[in-house]
Amino acid sequence: MKLSFSLDDGASAKAAIGVIVLQNDETLESEVSHVIGKSEAALYHSRIPCAREVTAETLAQMEADLPYTASLLPSAREMDVVGYACTSGATVIGPEKIAAAIHQYHPNAKTTDPITAARAAFEFLGVKRLGFVSPYVADVSKAMQMLIEESGFTISTFGSFEQSEEAVVARISPQSVYEAICRVGELEDVDAVFASCTNLRSFEIIEKAEATIGKAVISSNQALAWHMLSLSGLPTLSMGPGRLFNSAGA
Repeated sequence: MKLSFSLDDGASAKAAIGVIVLQNDETLESEVSHVIGKSEAALYHSRIPCAREVTAETLAQMEADLPYTASLLPSAREMDVVGYACTSGATVIGPEKIAAAIHQYHPNAKTTDPITAARAAFEFLGVKRLGFVSPYVADVSKAMQMLIEESGFTISTFGSFEQSEEAVVARISPQSVYEAICRVGELEDVDAVFASCTNLRSFEIIEKAEATIGKAVISSNQALAWHMLSLSGLPTLSMGPGRLFNSAGA
């Protein structure tokens, strides 16, 4: 028998948010989907190939794969926002080139990435002097530090797990991330701590770390989720962990 049906605006009635996730990322989806789900926006993922090791060279290679990966996101309804979910990759490739690649298939979408989102979060919270936690090797971490400081912020203290393999980063325990945040954030000349990398698990310890050091903690996944909601015109208050989601701003 042929069945009758009615149409509505679909799951993306409030907003359609696309995320380009690294092939070997094991953390972002579980953290970000919780936030986007609370907003009742629809979240769509596309996976981009990436090398096993994180180096400036392997990150730059992803630029060529960005347009095709973006094309795999749904197109029946325009994306409101598309985020490229790699902090170090966005640093090496550059936000402008990322936006251009995404706009080949989603010309009207607003775009973001974790480093762009983090800078927006720093401004929103009114912080200038940062403690910086990175999982990466020196050359990748240095590029991120330079980009942040070129944006008018100061890296007052820095610590890294000095890893090049994403599989290792994804298995760094939240307790280790918490201890690292507390260590770099305890100095008086630090306003907030930035924990970089979408594969670094942070959501369960952000508020605990903030309570311990008495300062804001911003992670890549937290900032990206917050910025994607903001760009979609959706509320962010109480949608996720930490001061970023529970503050009216500076």
